[in-house]
Amino acid sequence: MAERKSVLLRLDPAVHDALSRWASDELRSTNAQIEFLLRRALAEAGRLPSGTAAPPKRGRPRKSEPASGEDRPAGTDRG
Repeated sequence: MAERKSVLLRLDPAVHDALSRWASDELRSTNAQIEFLLRRALAEAGRLPSGTAAPPKRGRPRKSEPASGEDRPAGTDRG
């Protein structure tokens, strides 16, 4: 993934508080919420560049399931 850019953003304190609450409601950081909103606005305006990387997935990665029954405890075979 390409290096991410840092940007200084000056916001009205009330706007920042509202963004922080919204981010918290959606289990995102304030920074992630701002990026989410900017990406959505760019996409709706038809201005999101086609080479833009997808946003990172939220939450924990899924546990991979065992390929066969070798990791199951004894006596739990189905069949």
